[in-house]
Amino acid sequence: MDKLTIRDFDAAGKRVFVRVDFNVPLADGKVTDDSRIRAALPTIVTLLNEGARVVLASHLGRPDGKVQDGLRLRPVGQRLGQLLRRNVPVTGDALGIGTEDAVKRMRPGETILLENLRFHAEEEKNDPTFAQALASYADVFVNDAFGTAHRAHASTVGIARLLPAYAGLLMEREITVLSRLLENPERPFAAILGGAKVSDKIPVIEHLLTKVDLLVFGGGMANTFLLAQGKSVGKSLAEHDRVDDARRILAAAEKAGVEVVLPVDVIIAKEVTRGTEYKTVGTEKFPASWHIVDLGEQSRAAIEAALADARTVLWNGPLGVFEIPSFAHGTNAIARYLAARAEEGVTVVVGGGDSVAAIEQQGLTAKFTHISTGGGASLEFLEGRELPGIAVLQDRPTDEGSTAARRTPAASGVKS
Repeated sequence: MDKLTIRDFDAAGKRVFVRVDFNVPLADGKVTDDSRIRAALPTIVTLLNEGARVVLASHLGRPDGKVQDGLRLRPVGQRLGQLLRRNVPVTGDALGIGTEDAVKRMRPGETILLENLRFHAEEEKNDPTFAQALASYADVFVNDAFGTAHRAHASTVGIARLLPAYAGLLMEREITVLSRLLENPERPFAAILGGAKVSDKIPVIEHLLTKVDLLVFGGGMANTFLLAQGKSVGKSLAEHDRVDDARRILAAAEKAGVEVVLPVDVIIAKEVTRGTEYKTVGTEKFPASWHIVDLGEQSRAAIEAALADARTVLWNGPLGVFEIPSFAHGTNAIARYLAARAEEGVTVVVGGGDSVAAIEQQGLTAKFTHISTGGGASLEFLEGRELPGIAVLQDRPTDEGSTAARRTPAASGVKS
């Protein structure tokens, strides 16, 4: 990776503004999935152990520039405090005299979490005055929020133009792993793409066609490709205005010698709801009033057979209506299969909320090579686009010598 990281500066005594991605789900005032918080721990722990004053900042949800009590970060601060085994105060606002005083009172080895940045409309507008106010809290900026790196906001780009800007350890890993997929994957290289819409992933599909040996399509987006093959999909979710795009992609794949795997049998249901009637049918013809909701067993077996020789696999998006347990079997089965392949030494990288959820619900997280914390950011990176939140970070000097003197980050808990 050609960006400077927190290994490249001495954090002792410095005020370090760390942009994290703590956009986590809440229920009844508690964090229900702390994976994004845990992912940021190596960076936070390293800086605290080195004696930095760590000012953490994140958004939560889409408050559209207005204060919403249900989107306050206090539950996040409480969970972070439990993981760090220390108190993590949360400010009443991201700005203001009270916050300024709280930051000034910080001592080396202490951390504080600013209230939801998006309570201020200026954050998403990348307002220079707002960015300057945030920058006034710190001597150094660290971006560890890969999930927001595709957004040119005040806390990702504006502040980085005002302070020395470095990548956090999570950001570094995301860039390194995803870059390797595009630049030097072990072959055969396969991509599994699911989710609702083809339109959301056309650019990444087109870019991956120049990189992969195998493409597997599932979920709602596969229905559009089935239409492109002249098959019926009944009342299933599909983008009829994207059928020509799907035909073009299939033709391009054939020309490039990229194998494409589509469902050969599917689970169909009368309604896309819990408790509805459902059955397995082939993809050639089925009742026009039914909906495709999951992979059939033959499709699952065909996918696994196609992936048998793969040495690198990228998976993004569910392969059925994952929110309904009866229609999550295909997604869950592929998750288990890929976990087993990863244990055999295959590089398996996963991104996308439902794909990650399938892994976490089955307790498989630790088995995978890498689970990306970025949804849209991962896709844009895989499109080959330059992400503004990464581009603005300091580049590593091209004539840099040995890295032997670079500091090693803390591997575990905070020093007492």
